[in-house]
Amino acid sequence: MFSQINSIGLFGLNAFPVTAEASLSAGQPFFDIVGMPDVAVQESKSRIRSALSQMELNHLLNGKVTVNLAPASVKKVGSMFDLPIIVALMKLGGIIDKDLSDAVFIGELSLSGGLSPVNGALSMVITAAQNGAKRIFLPKQNAKEASVAEGIKVYGVEHLSQLIDFLNKGTGLSPEEKYIPSEKALMHTADFAEVMGQQSAKSAIEVAAAGSHNILMLGPPGSGKSMLAKRIPSILPKITFAESIETTQIHSIAGMIDPAEPLVTQRPFRSVSHTASAVGLIGGGTIPHPGEISLAHNGVLFLDELPEFDRKVLETLRQPLENGEINISRASGSACYPCDVMLVAAMNPCPCGNFGNPAKKCRCTDAQVTNYLNKISQPVLDRIDIQIEVKPVEYGDLSHRTPQESSADIAERIQKARDIQAKRFAGTSIKSNSGITSDIIADVCRLTSDAEDTMRRAFDKLGMSARAYDRILKVSRTCADLSGSEDIQKEHIAQAISYRSLDRKYWNR
Repeated sequence: MFSQINSIGLFGLNAFPVTAEASLSAGQPFFDIVGMPDVAVQESKSRIRSALSQMELNHLLNGKVTVNLAPASVKKVGSMFDLPIIVALMKLGGIIDKDLSDAVFIGELSLSGGLSPVNGALSMVITAAQNGAKRIFLPKQNAKEASVAEGIKVYGVEHLSQLIDFLNKGTGLSPEEKYIPSEKALMHTADFAEVMGQQSAKSAIEVAAAGSHNILMLGPPGSGKSMLAKRIPSILPKITFAESIETTQIHSIAGMIDPAEPLVTQRPFRSVSHTASAVGLIGGGTIPHPGEISLAHNGVLFLDELPEFDRKVLETLRQPLENGEINISRASGSACYPCDVMLVAAMNPCPCGNFGNPAKKCRCTDAQVTNYLNKISQPVLDRIDIQIEVKPVEYGDLSHRTPQESSADIAERIQKARDIQAKRFAGTSIKSNSGITSDIIADVCRLTSDAEDTMRRAFDKLGMSARAYDRILKVSRTCADLSGSEDIQKEHIAQAISYRSLDRKYWNR
């Protein structure tokens, strides 16, 4: 006797079709699962035995039962195969006699026969739909998340008894209604209107947010670097539906989804402690999990006290920041996670924090300052488009309390600039000016003759690398978008060049 049930496997962000094949032959009771199962899959035998016992279906395991998870050449990871295996056994034993060739089953079993939620449901449902499945059965707690997928009916199941009744009689379950996130206004407790002074820093942050450019803020303690960074979410452009789906998939795999509101509708802001390991920052593990840089995909990754991070940890950021994705290879397979982030970093100029501070004397030796700054390598620094110095706030700015521009006003300009970029890059994979590729940079970043002369003089005088040249062009393109200019003007180039001065002032002393 033989039966087979369709399911979906998951390794990292990569979902793939799996077929649970079950066979029963005469002999002493024996239950085996093959097809490169991991420990969690092997443990499903105990959960299935218990669930069948609770439903008085123990006879389904009377004999030599073999379950194969095909393709056998791919490692199966996780507990989502409990449901397809037990459905295959029930079909094998005649408990279910309907055609299930158009259906996919994923879910973890409890010992009583209930279904427990699994991570990564959205990725698996999207893959099921792409492979022609018409309906999918999964735990009720995953149903709302899964319903955003197009072209497939989603059924949320609480207990196996519900599933049996529905498959045999067509009663007890109905397709999950498509989840539509509520249009609630974003409430940010931190607003740029509360930041007195710091106009140059605010302007730089506005440019960074408009083009999703990486930014480094350097200044003494108390100058407001962290305060400025924590207000960046209040000015970020609205997340698109496609970006929301991408971000939700990553958060679902990490088990960070709220079942009541499963779709990520705000750009992530991930603030990472300097004690983070390389695995915590970029992802990894025996079964590759997403790191903080992937959890910040389509949003902001904030690294405060940048030199306090282990230098080897920071070096792991070089390839992900350049490519917008991270590949994690293990003996069991490779996982690729997207990480298109806006890196926001903050740091003091020296161990005591007062190097270059006109109000306080620095207690560090030249060697200490150099060693501290050199914790940030030139290749990492070169990948940060905007580098600004945040000076201490002046007394007049604090005492006069002049009304400052609100986050809402800044966000409106940024959204207009992003709309220009969305139109410019329509039909491509590029989302913002920071992602402009070298093959189109000449067409996208058109300079006036005055801007060309300014760029040429700066390139010769400052000894720019090719990477720095391209990044200045991208930042100047964003400056032009904010001002509504089709071509890059002289002042846009000058503004972009001014954002690349810290490495010469502090690192090349």
